[in-house]
Amino acid sequence: MITPQKSIHYERFEFQKWESHDAETIVEAPVSLTVNGAVWLTFMCTPVELEAMAVGFLFNEGIIAQWNEVAEVRVCEHGDNVDVWLKHEAEQPKSWRRTSGCTGGVTAVDLLARPNVSFNGDRPKFQPEAIGNLVEMLFESQKLYRETGGVHTSALSDGERVLLSAEDIGRHNTLDKISGLCLMKDIWPETRILISTGRISSEMLQKAARLGAPIVISRTSPSSLSIEMAEHYGITLIGYARRNRFNVYTNMQRVS
Repeated sequence: MITPQKSIHYERFEFQKWESHDAETIVEAPVSLTVNGAVWLTFMCTPVELEAMAVGFLFNEGIIAQWNEVAEVRVCEHGDNVDVWLKHEAEQPKSWRRTSGCTGGVTAVDLLARPNVSFNGDRPKFQPEAIGNLVEMLFESQKLYRETGGVHTSALSDGERVLLSAEDIGRHNTLDKISGLCLMKDIWPETRILISTGRISSEMLQKAARLGAPIVISRTSPSSLSIEMAEHYGITLIGYARRNRFNVYTNMQRVS
């Protein structure tokens, strides 16, 4: 079985001298997705919560909508393939489009298409201080990051606490894992807020919309297309979030 971290040795030059160090680094590994016996694609990912990533990817691609559509999901003994058996036939997309996600994300969804989702009104509504608290809770959930660095984290919150978190070398994989965990654990809070350490690009915004999150928070920047999409969907998009500051790019009526 592949592990999410690996022991390494390196040499550091600092203050005019060399020092030897032992440490842990994050693992990036190819993991194939097999659906109903056919290999669909290969993820480049951190090999943790692979079942959730596979199920969440199929959810975000619109292949499934509910957990009861899945007959079985299992990781092979070597950890380099996830088998998903559905209760219905699923046609493999004829082509996969490379996304802007790090580690080479792929999707068959037309990101320029407008899915049937819209978040109207000003709910949920939060004080500015609550945004900083959510970011702090995201940082507290970063178990792998504290051990290795070099990994993204995303979390699902109901506004008061973190309900689910997922870590991966690919920021897009973290949202697939969150979606998969929601399905597998049947966690669907009425208020859904996504917080991520990764840049919010178009595919990240699309996954957030698919999950039904009217507020998306990142510690870094959104892309121009994600801002346009957030405006269209009615999503409040927040970037460069820290404890005492953040930028609101769209639909700021939800932040008092």
